[in-house]
Amino acid sequence: MSLLRSKLAFVGIVTVAITGVLFASESSFAAKAKPPAVTYKNLSSKDFNTSFSAMKALIPLVKKGKGKVAVILPDTVSSTRWTEFDAPYLKKALLAAGLKSSDIIIQNAQGSDSTFITDDQSDITAGAKVIMITPVDSATGDQVEKADVAAGVKTIDYDRLTLGGATTDKYYDSFNNVKVGQLEGSGLISCVAAWKVSNPQVIVNHGAATDNNATLFATGYFDELNPKFNGGGWTDLEGANGYLAGTWDPPTAETQFQQAFTAHPNANATLTANDATAAAIITYLQQQGVKPMTFPTTGQDASLPGLQNVISGYQCGTVYKPVFLEAEAATALAMYLRAGMKPPASLIAGGTTLDSVANVQIPSVLETPEWVTAATIEKTVVKDKFVPASQICAGAPPTGPSYAADCATYKIK
Repeated sequence: MSLLRSKLAFVGIVTVAITGVLFASESSFAAKAKPPAVTYKNLSSKDFNTSFSAMKALIPLVKKGKGKVAVILPDTVSSTRWTEFDAPYLKKALLAAGLKSSDIIIQNAQGSDSTFITDDQSDITAGAKVIMITPVDSATGDQVEKADVAAGVKTIDYDRLTLGGATTDKYYDSFNNVKVGQLEGSGLISCVAAWKVSNPQVIVNHGAATDNNATLFATGYFDELNPKFNGGGWTDLEGANGYLAGTWDPPTAETQFQQAFTAHPNANATLTANDATAAAIITYLQQQGVKPMTFPTTGQDASLPGLQNVISGYQCGTVYKPVFLEAEAATALAMYLRAGMKPPASLIAGGTTLDSVANVQIPSVLETPEWVTAATIEKTVVKDKFVPASQICAGAPPTGPSYAADCATYKIK
């Protein structure tokens, strides 16, 4: 009898133990399955996505602040992104955060410094309390930010850091631009190998010297390319000549490249800083009879022309920068500043970025870029609805089959 009782007691103990383990496991699973709700107090750049759902967490901040939020974009020449992506994404994010249409101002200075300054003055007069700026050069940005500070307006450096501008209550929202350059450099290296280009003779085409981002891009791609140029069997054709003058203007980029190509007819690869300038250079190369997958070229922005050049074999790849993430981050910063609040540490994922002129660290949100090739367009750019397949696959290049045929090859649909 005592033996039976002992067995029953043992079974009871085991049952309780198993039940406790199961309960603990279920509790642990429940904890993992239910992360903390996203609020404006714990918002992180990891919360941003294509649905703009995280913007709802900012709605309570609208009542805490007052005034308009303005955006001044630089031009329509350096990249199609400013009109095709940034402007609509910023408007969508600001509206989703609860701001009224009447409190949103989005402008494009069309490459004019005087227009940029005039736009800023009109925004201040209209009651803007936060202004996002992307000037063509830091000199213009500096002038604008000093006017903003004098008027008590908060500034966000959107995509480009203004060197020597405001140094207090200013934030910087962009991508990791050194990483952008590194992706271009490593992308060119991979492409040279894949396209079997022997004895690479490279022409390097920089972005505009007035743009701090262009400096950061160059830092990144030279990190990757210098080992190749310094004993790695590659030749930097323009390095000894002080390099081509940087530009974001496609016709100017084509002229500069044409001059370099004429001086170096043995050139067989080019590092080009963005899709717009690459497209002009590729057009020139096509006119010279260059065939697909023979002359590696790089770019960035994942623009429609850039993506079509990628799938048709004239561009190795493009750096995809999901602009909707940048727009959401800028909107979040604007809502905190408009409400007179300091953005939470969880949002300032980039830490700080050095303003090398003012020698001040600027709090930053830096999103992560991605190198996209023909083989990965479907699961990145198309999946995110950044550029639809219907646009990528429409039409035909000057040489070769239709883009539809290229899309079929790479299963882009």
